[in-house]
Amino acid sequence: MKLFTAATTLCCLGVFSVVLAPSAQADDWNRKTVITFSGPVEIPGVHLAGWGVLPAGTYVFKILDSMSDRHIVQIFSKDERTVYATILAIPNERLRATDKTVITFTERPAGEPEALRAWFYPGRTIGEEFVYPKSRAVQLAKAANTPVLYTTAEIPLEVAEPIKSADAPVVAELKRAPVMAIRPTGEEVLMAEVVTTPAPMEPTVAEKPAVAEKPTAAVAENSLPATASPLPMIFILGLMGFAGAFAIRASGQRLR
Repeated sequence: MKLFTAATTLCCLGVFSVVLAPSAQADDWNRKTVITFSGPVEIPGVHLAGWGVLPAGTYVFKILDSMSDRHIVQIFSKDERTVYATILAIPNERLRATDKTVITFTERPAGEPEALRAWFYPGRTIGEEFVYPKSRAVQLAKAANTPVLYTTAEIPLEVAEPIKSADAPVVAELKRAPVMAIRPTGEEVLMAEVVTTPAPMEPTVAEKPAVAEKPTAAVAENSLPATASPLPMIFILGLMGFAGAFAIRASGQRLR
């Protein structure tokens, strides 16, 4: 995989520790994951004022909406009462799944908070590659010497109130936002050049074109075959004539 091959050498998991709670797999439908960061972490997306960088601590990651080729990820407080950020993510595929959650970061200069890059849920080969604003993506790509996803859409970076619904206007805008990638050289390229996106799923039975069914046996039985022989009918008429003649003869004998 192009993007994550390069990212493997840039993930600071050995220096910057991420502690995953044992119950991380409890809610597979929204991929709820409890994560403890040992240091500050920079996040993209729309966040509460003052929360562009998460302090060291415990947070909950969840998928808000995954019904399209854009996934919306939310980061909650430990008690899940506060939504700190709502982030646009693009599905990205890795070669094999692991039994633990994997969080990757974009390398930063010493003394600066690590930048959140991707999140893989246990048992899944498809993870979430996070999208940054273009101006920040340019800086991160140059510092880490690796491509970074970005969007040029005019999306607010800070909000006064947490985003709680998938129907919120900001969420709709995130799902429509065009996504590109920026290389360390500043070259803008298509997302597909640096991200291995999952192959489209095969259509279900309900989605496949309808095929006309063959006539049932009941329909075929409504008419006699065109090649039926008249001999049985002639035989029956002959028997009826013979029986009639016999009845007349017997009646005449009684009259004598």
